[in-house]
Amino acid sequence: MFTHQMPHFHKGRILKTTMLESLRDYPRQFADIIYQHYSDGIIVGGEVQVNAESLMIAKGIVKHDGRLYTMEEDFELPYSSNGKETVLKIRFLTEQAASDFTTLPGEIVLDENDVQVQTDELELGRFKLKEGARLRADYQGFADLATEYNTFNVIHVPYAGIGSSTLSPFILQYFANELLKSGTDHPYDASFAMLCLNGGAVERNVIQHYLGQRLGTGYRELSNERIFAGLRRILSEAGGGRALSPDVRHGGQQRMIVD
Repeated sequence: MFTHQMPHFHKGRILKTTMLESLRDYPRQFADIIYQHYSDGIIVGGEVQVNAESLMIAKGIVKHDGRLYTMEEDFELPYSSNGKETVLKIRFLTEQAASDFTTLPGEIVLDENDVQVQTDELELGRFKLKEGARLRADYQGFADLATEYNTFNVIHVPYAGIGSSTLSPFILQYFANELLKSGTDHPYDASFAMLCLNGGAVERNVIQHYLGQRLGTGYRELSNERIFAGLRRILSEAGGGRALSPDVRHGGQQRMIVD
C-alpha cells in the first residue's frame, strides 16, 4: 500500500532507532524511486569549467550500476598539455566499509593511458592539448564542439535517460539556438529546437526519431558521435552551406552534393 509516514519528535517521547532510520532512509528511497528507470549517466550537475591550468567540475549527481552518487562541492583538477588524448573520468572504486558507514567512492581522474571508458568508469569530457596551447571551451560554432585539438569535447558524455543514456543538454541547446538562427522553415526543426531549449535532457529515442524523419534515413540506433554528425549535417543544410552525407564522421571522408 502507499503510505506517508512522519516520526514524532515530541518532548517526553522516547527516541527510537526506527524513528532515526526513517529519516535516514527516506531521501535515499525517494531518489531511488524517481530515477529507478533511468540509465547510468549524469543526472544533474557535473558540468566542467575550463580554466587556464585546471578543470572545475561542478557538484552534482550521477548514476552508476543502479546507484546514485553525489558530489556536494565543486572539485578542481589540474591538467597539463602533452598532445595526447586525455579523458576526464569518474572511476568507481570498490566499497569501503567502516564501523559507521559503507562508502562506495567515485574518484575523478584524468586518464591519458586508456581513452576507452571501462564499465567501472563514466566520462565527463575529453581533450587533446598541444604543448604551449590553451585549452578552450568557447566554441566558435556547432562544428567546433568536435575540434580535435585544444578544445574540450563533451560529445561522448552520457546523460542519464529513461532506458538509455542521451547527449549533453548543452550540445542540444547549442544546436537548437543555431538552428533557429538559421531561419529554417522545415516543420520538424522548430518543434525539436523548442524541446531542446525547454531545459533538461532530451531522450535519445526522441533525437533519433528526429534525425530519421529530418534526414530521411528512418529511425536508427546511433552512437553519440553519429548523432552529432547528423545534427551537424542539418545545421549545414539549414544554413545554406555544404550538405554532409548521412554517414559522415568527424575527421573522415566528406562528400559535397552539387545540384
